[in-house]
Amino acid sequence: MRLHVGCAMWTHVPWQGRFLPHPLPPGERLRAYATWCNAVEGNTTFYATPARDTVESWARQTDPDFRFVVKLPKSITHERRLTGAGADEELRAFLSAIEPLESRAHALWVQLPGSFAPTDLGTLAAFLRGLPPSYRYAVEVRHRAFFDDTRSVRLLEGVLARAGAEWVPFDTTTLFQSPPTSDAERDAWTKKPRVPRRSTALTDRPIVRYLGRDATERTVEGWQEWVATVTEWLREGRSPTVFVHTPDNADALSLARRFHDEVRARVPEVEPLPEPMPSEPLTLF
Repeated sequence: MRLHVGCAMWTHVPWQGRFLPHPLPPGERLRAYATWCNAVEGNTTFYATPARDTVESWARQTDPDFRFVVKLPKSITHERRLTGAGADEELRAFLSAIEPLESRAHALWVQLPGSFAPTDLGTLAAFLRGLPPSYRYAVEVRHRAFFDDTRSVRLLEGVLARAGAEWVPFDTTTLFQSPPTSDAERDAWTKKPRVPRRSTALTDRPIVRYLGRDATERTVEGWQEWVATVTEWLREGRSPTVFVHTPDNADALSLARRFHDEVRARVPEVEPLPEPMPSEPLTLF
C-alpha cells in the first residue's frame, strides 16, 4: 500500500543545508530530494519542454516507483488552448522529451487557464481522445463554474471518465480562511485560485494539491480533512499522491513527510518513506 507525497519543486534555497546537503551539483539535487519524498510536481515543464538528456538525469536520480506529475507546457494549454497543428507538434516534442522517465511519469498534468470554461469541454474531450494511451492524465481546471454549477461538474466528470483521466483539486481554502500575515501569503492571495475544496476521486490514483499557510500549525490544521480522505482512499484500494505547498514553501519538504506520517498512523500498512539524506556530511568524530 503506497502513499506518495511531495512538493512543488525538488530544489529550494531555504532547504539547502537545513533539509538537504549544500552545496550539491545539479545532477544530485533530485536524488537528495527523493530521500525525503517519493513524488514531485513537474512545474518547470510548464515553461519549456526540457532537453531529453535533462530528463535522463531525472530518471537516473530516482527509483522506478518515484512519481513525477509532469505539467504540459503552457504553449499547449494556455496559448494554443489544446488546438491546432502547433499544439500537436509541441505535444509530440514534449512526449519525446519525457520518454526517459518511463514508469516514473505517473501522470501528465493538463493545467487549464481560468478562462477555460464549460463551453470549451468539447475541445478538452477531443484533446484527451488524441493522447497516447501509454500515459495517465490528470486535469486541473480553475473556472468557477466547474465548482459552483452542478451541470458543469457533471459534464467535466463525464469527459474525464471517458478518457480515464483524474481531476486534480488545488485546495486553497486554508490560505483564504483569513487575511494574509506575511509577504509570501499576500503574494499568494493575488495569484492562487479561490475555489471550493473538491475531494472526489475519479480514478484509482487521485492527485491532490494542498496549499496551507506559512505557519505550520495552520497548515496542519487545514489538512485534517485530507488526512481523513486519503485514509479512506487507501482503504478503498486507491493509490493517492498528495503535494503539500505553503506560500513560501520553506518547510514544505518536512510538512510533506509529516502528512505521510499522519496518514500512516491511521493506516499502518502504508509503506514508509525513505530515510532522509543527512543535510551535513557524516564525520568520524
